[in-house]
Amino acid sequence: MVEADLERAEERAEAGESKIVELEEELRVVGNNLKSLEVSEEKANQREEEYKNQIKNLTTRLKEAEARAEFAERSVQKLQKEVDRLEDELVAEKERYKEIGDDLDTAFVELIL
Repeated sequence: MVEADLERAEERAEAGESKIVELEEELRVVGNNLKSLEVSEEKANQREEEYKNQIKNLTTRLKEAEARAEFAERSVQKLQKEVDRLEDELVAEKERYKEIGDDLDTAFVELIL
C-alpha cells in the first residue's frame, strides 16, 4: 500500500514537474512577448514625438504662410488702388491733352482767318 502511495506520489510529482516545465516555457514566451511589446511601445512613443514635432513645425509654417498671404493681399489692394488712381489720372490727362489740342486747333483757325 505504501508502495502504491509512493507510485501515485511519484506520478503526481512527475506531472507537477512537467506542469512546471510547461509553465516555465509559457512564462518565457510571455516574457519575450512583453519585451517585444516594450520595444514596440518605445518605437511608437518616438514616432508620436516626431509627429508632434512635425505638427508643431507645420502649424508654425502655416501661421507664417497665412501672415504672408494677408500681407500680400493688403499689398495687392494698395497696388490696385494706386493703379485705379493712375488710370483716373491718365484719363484726366488725356482729356486735358484733347482740350489743349482743340484749343490749339481753334487758335490756328482763328490765326488763319
